[in-house]
Amino acid sequence: MKKRILVVEDEEKLRRVIELQLISAGFDVDKAAMAEEGLKIVDRADLVLSDLKLPNMDGLQFLSLIRRQNAHVPVVMMTAYGSVETAVEAMKAGATDFLLKPFSLDHLMQVVYKALEVRALRDENRELKEELGRRYEFDNIIGRSPGMQEIFAVIERVAPTRATVLLAGESGVGKDLIARAIHFHSPRRDRPLVKINCTAIPENLMESELFGYEKGAFTGANTSKPGKFEQADTGTVFLDEIGDVPGAIQVKLLRILQEREFERLGSNVTRHIDVRVIAATNQDLRAALEQGTFREDLYYRLNVVPIDIPSLRERKVDIPFLANHFVRKLAPETGCRAESITGAAMEKLMAYHWPGNVRELENVIERSLVMCAGTELDAADIKMESARPRTQGSSDAPHFLPDGLTLDQYEQEIIREALRRADGNKSQAARLLGLTRNALRYRLTQMGMEA
Repeated sequence: MKKRILVVEDEEKLRRVIELQLISAGFDVDKAAMAEEGLKIVDRADLVLSDLKLPNMDGLQFLSLIRRQNAHVPVVMMTAYGSVETAVEAMKAGATDFLLKPFSLDHLMQVVYKALEVRALRDENRELKEELGRRYEFDNIIGRSPGMQEIFAVIERVAPTRATVLLAGESGVGKDLIARAIHFHSPRRDRPLVKINCTAIPENLMESELFGYEKGAFTGANTSKPGKFEQADTGTVFLDEIGDVPGAIQVKLLRILQEREFERLGSNVTRHIDVRVIAATNQDLRAALEQGTFREDLYYRLNVVPIDIPSLRERKVDIPFLANHFVRKLAPETGCRAESITGAAMEKLMAYHWPGNVRELENVIERSLVMCAGTELDAADIKMESARPRTQGSSDAPHFLPDGLTLDQYEQEIIREALRRADGNKSQAARLLGLTRNALRYRLTQMGMEA
């Protein structure tokens, strides 16, 4: 498509010369003698060439109005009263470039092509950012089940705020995707998102990794280095597996959450920071509180907005949608011709327990696509290796848990049996189970039973 350029110039002869030059170069041209006329048609322009001195309105005022009406269109200002100060003022107001009259037509075209190239790069950059944002939109986090729909509603409410979020759920349920969705739907979307895997950092290095260090703070510290929190300043920190953070570091995290300040290792200079914290865990932090391995004050600072992500076996209604999504996503990457999943294959997926949750489902689909030779994934193509789906009445397959029971259901049966043997006495039942009374009360609450 031809690019359309709006020329706003009160001098008729110059306006006509510029018009003819642009038409000869293959552009469509709109003309206006005054700013008011130009504003009426600026929305369809790919570039604006405007005089700085216009009747009834200063060129900088005109530029400001253009920016309100069409924020992305590049504007090149032309003037015979040029100076460095005027050029700087125009550029600060949002002009893309500056032309000092009299100018040659060659120079004019160089500036026009450069301005259009800048616009193309900015448009491409904006589209890439929008694409990155869409990658983590809720409809790309597959979830038709009521539990996932509730989570999406919470994300919409909490993302625009700076409230701390605690994500809980088993390994592989998608805590990372939820954290990214919160960040990319927040006002901090263009700022850093720094993920910190607390299990991947050795305990003796955790303080320096998180908070940075000064030169000479320890042997080998030849230069100063900012920590992860400084790298995330004005953005978001995602603390994955927060339950594995040692006690000494928990104190420093609490200070960041409460006071928004910290010191680097080896420094007594207090640094202030603006970060939004999202934490995630696959542990029972309430149990960790009872055992004394996790600070209660830190827990309540993190647990401002709790989001419990259900396991895949608790939302099996989502399995067909997830499986088909992974087929569409992974088939081109694996070179497989498969475009769909047969009913028998889907039944096999639905019957499986999925201890690895969504991550395991994605891996199984990818493995099956690699081995599939047809245009459909059939039951024989679904390869789960040593982890087999459990079916009622199969006597040849060894089972770690009783048939048809999940780990959570089995635990609840054991607790009920202990209460029956103890005639409802919770203290005695706790002793039978090897739990504290508080730990048993917590589990009873989770089960919806009176504690």
